[in-house]
Amino acid sequence: MRQTTATPQPIGPVAALRPLCVDLDGTLVKSDTLVDSLLMLMHTHPALIFRLPDRLLAGKAAFKAFVTESVSLDVAQLPYNRALLHFLNQEHARGRDIFLATGADAHLAHRVAEHLGIFTDVLASDGAINLTGSMKLDSLRNRLDNAAFDYIGNDAPDLPLLAQATQAMVANPSLRLRMNLKTRGIHPVQTFADRKPLAQSFAKALRLHQWAKNLLIFVPLLCSHALTQAKLLAALAAFFCFSLTAASAYIVNDLVDLDADRRHSRKLQRPFAAGDLPAIAGVIIAAIFLAAGLAGAAMLPGRFFAWELVYLATTLAYSLLLKRFALVDVLALSGLYSLRLLAGGSVTQTPISHWLAGFSMFLFLSLAIVKRFAELKNLSAANALPRNDLPRNNLPRNGRGYLVSDLDQLRSFGTASAYAAMVVFAIYITGPDVVQLYHKPRLLWLSVPLITLWLNRVWLLASRGRLDEDPVAFALTDPMSQIIGIMVAIVTLLAI
Repeated sequence: MRQTTATPQPIGPVAALRPLCVDLDGTLVKSDTLVDSLLMLMHTHPALIFRLPDRLLAGKAAFKAFVTESVSLDVAQLPYNRALLHFLNQEHARGRDIFLATGADAHLAHRVAEHLGIFTDVLASDGAINLTGSMKLDSLRNRLDNAAFDYIGNDAPDLPLLAQATQAMVANPSLRLRMNLKTRGIHPVQTFADRKPLAQSFAKALRLHQWAKNLLIFVPLLCSHALTQAKLLAALAAFFCFSLTAASAYIVNDLVDLDADRRHSRKLQRPFAAGDLPAIAGVIIAAIFLAAGLAGAAMLPGRFFAWELVYLATTLAYSLLLKRFALVDVLALSGLYSLRLLAGGSVTQTPISHWLAGFSMFLFLSLAIVKRFAELKNLSAANALPRNDLPRNNLPRNGRGYLVSDLDQLRSFGTASAYAAMVVFAIYITGPDVVQLYHKPRLLWLSVPLITLWLNRVWLLASRGRLDEDPVAFALTDPMSQIIGIMVAIVTLLAI
């Protein structure tokens, strides 16, 4: 559960209230706006990356100014510390002077102040002076004519101001700050905590439920009916290597989509978008997981390492570019499913039949389309798409290339793909390969209505706006899907 603090009630008449000074990055906003802006710049203006070293040589203040002027974060959707913001609004209502004192660039700081409407003045970096630490303290003293003040910060650079403040307060304080405060004997009078537990955020960032997709690695081996201990162990190792690599790709996707996710009714709760995990931590975690996944893959047999590289390249291309283009995105998503089958077949030395390839191609295409259909349907049904957000042909501002008017066409594409998959499956169970692999192949016909029921139900719920945008997450939590899966498994075992 997210932790928040109770709001203190200051004592004394309004005229006697000391000025209250508040830091921005990590304090008022739970994320680092410079890092957020850098990620947005790399995604939207990649050519500007080559200018970053030159700007950094000009000084950190100039670097911040360049990045901030190159992109425009949506200040209305930044992950504000709700407990702190509530306190600041109360203080503003009492007539207290509140100053936003930040090392962020002035352009962004003034936009935040204008949006919130509670600040008396803004002190920020101006392209020449990086307003942090002692520089911020000197600027604040000059602005207040050396009058007493209270200060709210979150990290070690705030120490000079917290040490000089009449009342020191902290918001989501870092471990480094807590240790320094304890060493100096500074006791904050108030802590504004608004962040989910680290372990919970870490697990959510890894999208552990998505690891279920990597069970497809076992499918070629299971379908071959040539299960051995060596092959099973190889498939198990491949599953974990693939999962680590996929987790790193999910984190990259979330970092790239920070600004878009914050405008989404559900994705804004993702750890990086919500500020529950710092973006820098995401970069480090992604690098570690990717290195571990690739190192393990390099030691596995077959061409598994090559297939994992193809998967990585495809998923990064999807995150950075392909998902912006209608239909190309769903083809890429369905291809990522098929790559798992190819990787599994390679590591277990199991050839994939053309029947399995055809069935999986149409099935995964249908699931990819229903994911996009549900996202578009839910945006519209939940009124997350107001009329003034549809400037051109009902085009939603979600980073995708679809229109609200495309819903009927997407439904046609997706259901056609689903039935094409079932036709391929029906032809397969009447073929000679099945007779060799199963003692009672006719029992497999019982799987046809079960799988058809599940696919039809998925599309029916999606049309009603009741489907989770990810069909895999839906299948893992939906009781009916679980029952259907168990029944299909029983039918298959009986047919063997």
